[in-house]
Amino acid sequence: MSNDILNLSLTEIADAIRARRISALEATQACLEQAQRVQPLINCFITIEADDALKAARAADRAVRRGARLGPLHGVPLAHKDMYYRKGRVSTAGSKILRDYRPEVTATVVERMHAAGAIWLGNLNMAEFAGNPTGHNEYFGNCRNPWNPLHISGGSSSGSGAAVAARACYGALGSDTGGSVRHPAAANGVVGLKPTYGRVSRFGILPRSWSLDVVGALTRTVRDCARLMRVISGADAMDTTCSGEPVPDYERGLTGRIKGLKIGVPANYYYDGATADIRRCMQQSLDVLKSLGARVIKVAVPDLHRMFHLSNVISQAEAAAIHARWLRERPQDYSIWGARIVPGLFLPAVSYLEAQNARPRLTREFVEQVFTKVDVLHAPVFAMPVPTIAETMPGASGDVVAIHARLSRNNRPANFLGIPALSIPAGFASNGLPAAFQLMGRPFSEALLLRVGDAYQRVTGWHQRAPDLSRPVQ
Repeated sequence: MSNDILNLSLTEIADAIRARRISALEATQACLEQAQRVQPLINCFITIEADDALKAARAADRAVRRGARLGPLHGVPLAHKDMYYRKGRVSTAGSKILRDYRPEVTATVVERMHAAGAIWLGNLNMAEFAGNPTGHNEYFGNCRNPWNPLHISGGSSSGSGAAVAARACYGALGSDTGGSVRHPAAANGVVGLKPTYGRVSRFGILPRSWSLDVVGALTRTVRDCARLMRVISGADAMDTTCSGEPVPDYERGLTGRIKGLKIGVPANYYYDGATADIRRCMQQSLDVLKSLGARVIKVAVPDLHRMFHLSNVISQAEAAAIHARWLRERPQDYSIWGARIVPGLFLPAVSYLEAQNARPRLTREFVEQVFTKVDVLHAPVFAMPVPTIAETMPGASGDVVAIHARLSRNNRPANFLGIPALSIPAGFASNGLPAAFQLMGRPFSEALLLRVGDAYQRVTGWHQRAPDLSRPVQ
């Protein structure tokens, strides 16, 4: 019975709980048992809050029985990257410095999920201070990929991708500064949405880079993502950068119809260095979209090498500003990964200001040159198969810096531009690890990206595959 429950999607379990076919307690117990089962193998949690989760599940079931008004996530067990504040509860950010930190506020998105009826299972592993694309963590242990624990789970929202793929929760929140939702979504074979900058409140969330960070959802299906994003999106008086743009009903917009839609394939940049197996997966996904009536059009994109560089300038400078005091007072408490913030202390202010001043113009040029020709842009998340933990460790043989850059290069531009990007599973590379494409659109086009992604998933089954965690590691 527990396996049947675990294989339901977020929307399916929510609807089953509402209809009293499954209790919130049964769903929560199944997730907790799975979390305990997979944790020794993939290390996706930092903390599991079993007692509190079971108490909340029993309360959720009582609400169903008495006919209370139920939210869209009522009784659904979720877990989140360990950087979402809950007043008085430890939030480590995957770091030694904040190992015992208890914030005095609760994040707006946490309050919204609670109001929608979600159950909090625990805090998920992450890269230290949300700072690397692989999921390495010196203090809490590396998060591992459930498809093969020798491989990275992607970062920095590593536990979010791994836990959702391993069926230890029905969905999770991550954050994306330069790909940190899309990296783990792609690496673990789940869906991940990096929304438009300002679409979701960031109040009560540990920052990495104020002008690049966004909150994003990782789920098993696009429909699940649509429901979760509907709950957390929208204006927030506590976050002045949060947009007042109306939030559509993302789930209702999943019509399955994309006939006549123009799908852009970049003629430059995104396929640089792409391996044959990734190209195969991308072409197969495009063939599916064409079979649904979409038009596939090759389109040249502006110079993204410059945007990649400018994005690095901004993220390094802002991270250094956030961490300046700790870097002075507690430098020994940063790992080699956390210490990558240090170069930002020496960036000239003029370089930072030039990068920020260039953003509006470069965003306008990108939107005009791309999204006046096509409706969405389709590209690989990674142009290479998911690498191993060993080959992405500092000091490993080979060019580790180049591997990290290859993991990030297709993802940083969307953060610099502030546009939405949706990662969707698209098969498997030659090493047996998942491959994924991303759909990008003009600002606040999340509904369109979700509609295209959902149409693709209606006729494909990649998102329904689950890793076999009983297999011995190869």
